Amino acid sequence: MRVLGIDCGSQITGFGIIDSDEQRHHLVVSGAIRLQPKKCFSEKLLDIHRGIDQLITTYGPQIVAVEDQFYLSNFKSVLKLGQVKGAVILTAARAGIPIVEYSPLEIKSAVTGYGRAEKSQVQTMVEKLLRLAAPPEPLDASDALALAICHVHTSATQGRMQKAALAAVTTRRGGNPC
Repeated sequence: MRVLGIDCGSQITGFGIIDSDEQRHHLVVSGAIRLQPKKCFSEKLLDIHRGIDQLITTYGPQIVAVEDQFYLSNFKSVLKLGQVKGAVILTAARAGIPIVEYSPLEIKSAVTGYGRAEKSQVQTMVEKLLRLAAPPEPLDASDALALAICHVHTSATQGRMQKAALAAVTTRRGGNPC
């Protein structure tokens, strides 16, 4: 499975693509789309669209994972992040790629085992899970990789649960799943 994780930001949008067979994860590419502060916001959104579209075209991810919720005290920041996320989702949807969303708690739990982990702890676990020589930089890229890893772990768990539920139904019906 090839997953593109995107950490939406109005100044820096992190991205990370991994390949995974559920047991081992392999880094394909990571980095950040850095937005020029002097540009108007609509041009920044267009830059994000172009950057994500180029990643999709170049690397062909099968799914895109983004953060579900934003908890900020500044209304303008929340609105801008929502617009960035909208540009990301629209870009993936136009390419026909499914989009999944995970809360910060789900992401941290899937990567570190602790939903209240610090960014540095997430970065360290991403480094270990991907067997990297150094922590991924910037933190936005590390967060994007954590999103991708979260999706792989979550989908693997859901798959195991579905198999177990099917096995339970099959057992109750005497071995016939129909």
